[in-house]
Amino acid sequence: MNATLARPAPEKVAERAREILSAIEADPEFERLRTGCAKYDKDWQSFTGYALVDGFDVEKDTVPLFPDALRAMAIKSAVFEMTDGDEYAAEVPVPVPVDEMIHALAAQFTVLSRVQERTGILFVHATDREEIGGWDHGDYTHQVYRAAWGPVNERFWLGKQETAARRAAVVEKYRQLGIFEGGRRFAPGFATAAA
Repeated sequence: MNATLARPAPEKVAERAREILSAIEADPEFERLRTGCAKYDKDWQSFTGYALVDGFDVEKDTVPLFPDALRAMAIKSAVFEMTDGDEYAAEVPVPVPVDEMIHALAAQFTVLSRVQERTGILFVHATDREEIGGWDHGDYTHQVYRAAWGPVNERFWLGKQETAARRAAVVEKYRQLGIFEGGRRFAPGFATAAA
């Protein structure tokens, strides 16, 4: 983490984030971007992201989750612009389910690239710079989000404590199935073919 991390005032970032979101939504390929994320359902393997959302259903939850991912990306882009390209500052904490949808958004690489080119907006998402599970109520990201769009969707915006508790419960359930370390190691017991 950058030791001299400094971010602009939340109200200023909120103003620019609203402009960025409007530009993205006005892009001629916005609808393709939105529907592309929804169709990413068969490739989503999320062991400790969407699984934290009680009763998550990819078909039903994509519709309300996609706008939150776009809003989070708009915040990141605004901070990136306002800090002269500081990736550490721009990689603001977001809740794990929202981060999962950002991954689905980033997977629409070709369309996203054209949107960036047309709008001049650079999207920021760097796994090596993010703090997974670091979002919490009242933090910088939350302040910007509220200033820009009002209250967060509590179904997806899980705070640090709730995230940790749900993650522990999910990891324990998976362990019983031979899925360890939140999906980073598997021991399902498949028979191997004899040579």
